[in-house]
Amino acid sequence: MNVTNQHRFPALHNAMWPGLVGKGSPGAEPAIDLNTMLDLTAAAQVDGIHFDGVDLFLFAPHVEIDSSDDDLKRLTDRIASRNLVVGSLVAPVWPPTGGGSAMGSEDDRKRFLTQVEKACAMGKKLRDLGIRPYGVVRIDSAASPADWAADPAGNTRKIAETFRNACTIAENYGERLAAEGEICWGGMHSWRRIAELLEMVGRPETLGFQADMAHTLLFTLGYNAPEDRILPEDFDWTPKETLDNAIRSMTRVLRPWTVDFHVAQNDATVKGSGSHDKTGRHCLPHDPNGKLDIVRTAGAWMRDDAGELTRAFQHVCWDGCMFPNEVMIEARTWRDVLATMIAVRNAHGWN
Repeated sequence: MNVTNQHRFPALHNAMWPGLVGKGSPGAEPAIDLNTMLDLTAAAQVDGIHFDGVDLFLFAPHVEIDSSDDDLKRLTDRIASRNLVVGSLVAPVWPPTGGGSAMGSEDDRKRFLTQVEKACAMGKKLRDLGIRPYGVVRIDSAASPADWAADPAGNTRKIAETFRNACTIAENYGERLAAEGEICWGGMHSWRRIAELLEMVGRPETLGFQADMAHTLLFTLGYNAPEDRILPEDFDWTPKETLDNAIRSMTRVLRPWTVDFHVAQNDATVKGSGSHDKTGRHCLPHDPNGKLDIVRTAGAWMRDDAGELTRAFQHVCWDGCMFPNEVMIEARTWRDVLATMIAVRNAHGWN
């Protein structure tokens, strides 16, 4: 595999949470510890090019949300010793991880905001330690589309109010938040609903959108929101121009909000594992069932309608959740992922 590194930016990161998501619960595979994920990431190389960093989920057993200053110093040393940095952080805002629904009771929303504050405080400490030069804190509504649908207007207002409060917290720590659009999060489960929510929050300098290529492909198909489907009902994945137009119709709305970006592949189906709800199925980069031309689709997010680079984020991250552990621990998996990330940067990067 011969790859030429044509650009310096954006930095290339690997997500650590695929070692946790959908794992560790009854009936699921065991979690993969953080050191193993870090080692696999650091060892990957393509023609001398390596990953630049990692994005973290702030939840045990990877990173305890109540980590002490000494814990964070040790975490910093572990990551720096592998010539990696930290980028974006996932706040554990869901009820099973100590949080609560952003549209729930007063106590639910208080728990949600407590987890956001802990994540933002940790983000600042990691910046102060010199290991985290960029990145956002990622949140979602921590509520299902079914629960949201009981009162769409009222629940969206509650989520917006909670997110505004989260913005105030983030600003106190010099952090920026990104709301992840995903079909399993109520009020954020379609391209139109997440755009409406971001507009309602009205804090674009603090709250933006996290775009995941796999999850947003499901937006075009109208999963959990058939009224917002963009692709034709009988679409058979040809011609490619139809898919390109659907994706660009979506990115035209969401790209201006996008402050964090996940490179990913999807086969246009949904998957759940362990305790994780069904959501867009992540695939390996070269999965024959993958529907995305990854490099081409990344350009719809990284370039504006005139084809100019947006340079809206300093790093991009690979996200591939709920793969079997035997796939996760293969060195080839991460070489293929890194090669794909390099191709994205070669096509849409800068110096």
